Amino acid sequence: MPQIQIMTDLENKKPFTVAVFCGSKPGKNPAYMAAAADLAHVFHNQDWNLVYGGGTTGIMGQVSKTLVSLSGPHSVHGIIPSPLSAKEQENLSATSAESHHYGIHTVVPDMHTRKRMMAQESNAFIALPGGYGTAEELFEIVTWNQLGIHDSPIILLNVDGFWDGIVGWIKQAVDDQFVVDDCGGIIKVANSVDEVPKLIKEYKPAEGRFNLTWGKE
Repeated sequence: MPQIQIMTDLENKKPFTVAVFCGSKPGKNPAYMAAAADLAHVFHNQDWNLVYGGGTTGIMGQVSKTLVSLSGPHSVHGIIPSPLSAKEQENLSATSAESHHYGIHTVVPDMHTRKRMMAQESNAFIALPGGYGTAEELFEIVTWNQLGIHDSPIILLNVDGFWDGIVGWIKQAVDDQFVVDDCGGIIKVANSVDEVPKLIKEYKPAEGRFNLTWGKE
């Protein structure tokens, strides 16, 4: 596996950038979309940039368009695989909705490229509510943290208890010794948007992470 160089050197004066994994649908609970908009305000207040999956609908669209409206188009980078971009255009055409890309928009060939580019650009990671894709992106970046590929903060934004099942599964995996006790804390849980900045700024890598060397084979 090639080394994933997560942005950690703030002396390079690049903006602090946070990857957000989230759904391309709004979900049925209005709290999800509200949390996405509130998170964009946190990004604006903290002077953080956003990198995300590039969708323009649902929670993806909410967090990206809100941040662009507050901080400008330079603050958002959407990275989307071409098949998903084409699918989104089809869906919008079927509903006569207009397509709007928010901020910088990059189309890549596949999911692996999208995830690698998002990781390379990010100083931290946040998961809002979403489906299979959101969970897959979350757990890949968690696994990379456990393997020592990066040590960046990972925050689960548990809006209205959406992630309670995952939080319970992590505890069970630790209890059953599939996950080293200390590594159960790789993911930090925020039950409100206001908790996010403190969790990111005070994040400490788990001591039980693997001390492996990547990219020097």
